[in-house]
Amino acid sequence: MGLSIGKVASAAGMSVDAVRFYEREGLIPPVQRTESGYRVYEPETVRRLLFIRRAKETGFSLGEIRELLGLRRETGSSCTSVLLLAQEKLALVREKIRDLRRMEAALESLVADCLTPDHGESCPLLERLEREEDRS
Repeated sequence: MGLSIGKVASAAGMSVDAVRFYEREGLIPPVQRTESGYRVYEPETVRRLLFIRRAKETGFSLGEIRELLGLRRETGSSCTSVLLLAQEKLALVREKIRDLRRMEAALESLVADCLTPDHGESCPLLERLEREEDRS
């Protein structure tokens, strides 16, 4: 017995539009339709959508999720391939964290400039950004 799109979406913790999107993107298999045109999903679709949602929450892109789903079907070397993909993603996340920490430090410094008393009529943040721009 198949599941309606609403039941699949609810069980996977996502919207009906998201289910349709993943179907259009080929991340879930095409579904059968009833004579009246309603989509009918297999119960496995919920597991696949939960996999997609968790992978997305972990930071994987749709292309990477597509690759993971392909590797999920393979046997043998798939664990090594998944490990390599996860290590690449981890390296990117760590790089983003370093970039965000640099941005945080720069913003803290700019905010501190604004909080100093007696900076007169001018805005120290804007002045400093203008000075920083001149360095390029």
